[in-house]
Amino acid sequence: MVDQSPAYGLWGLAVINSAIFILFAFSFFKPRTGRDWRSFGAFSAFLVALFAEMYGFPLTIYLLSGWLQSRFPGIDWFSHDAGHLLEMMFGWRLNPHFGPFHVLSFILIGGGFVLISAAWRVLYEAQRQGRLATSGPYAHVRHPQYAGFVLVMAGFLVQWPTLLTLAMFPVLVAMYARLSFTEEREARKEFGEAYNRYAARVPAFFPRLTALFGAAGKPGTH
Repeated sequence: MVDQSPAYGLWGLAVINSAIFILFAFSFFKPRTGRDWRSFGAFSAFLVALFAEMYGFPLTIYLLSGWLQSRFPGIDWFSHDAGHLLEMMFGWRLNPHFGPFHVLSFILIGGGFVLISAAWRVLYEAQRQGRLATSGPYAHVRHPQYAGFVLVMAGFLVQWPTLLTLAMFPVLVAMYARLSFTEEREARKEFGEAYNRYAARVPAFFPRLTALFGAAGKPGTH
């Protein structure tokens, strides 16, 4: 059972947390092109929407409060801990920060940032030398940075789901997919048959398990 006083209207915390995570993501991604800035801007908008509800105004809780109270009585739905909706709805009544969904969210968020960082280093070196990326995450997927952003967003959704971020998530995934198609057209123009061979053996976003657990690294783009 959650028994806390309301913990919203903390707009300063919303701004600080948004800034911290956006700057943290910026340090990993280091956008340079207009396309990079568009993808990073969309990700930043997702974070701002998330933290605005987490600390500012709980729009999702407000809109669903009647249904939540009738289905899950005994919970103060306007306490901060109750914003961890999945923990509350699945019956986790201890500290939600140690709940299974919260732990899963940390794994997804951390893994996403690690993937973005590792991919950026490989891509930067490959672009500096004018060649395809041939090691690290690009051996397993062609667009690891976009996959990393999706992992981070999925982690935040598991930790603190809101109606707005749930609506934004498929839109952002579609945007990243469209950007990846644009990048692939450009890569084919630049690298020709070499990129076609690479694309034929390396998946776009979902790695082959056999490659992850044993195969040698092979070549990519964003």
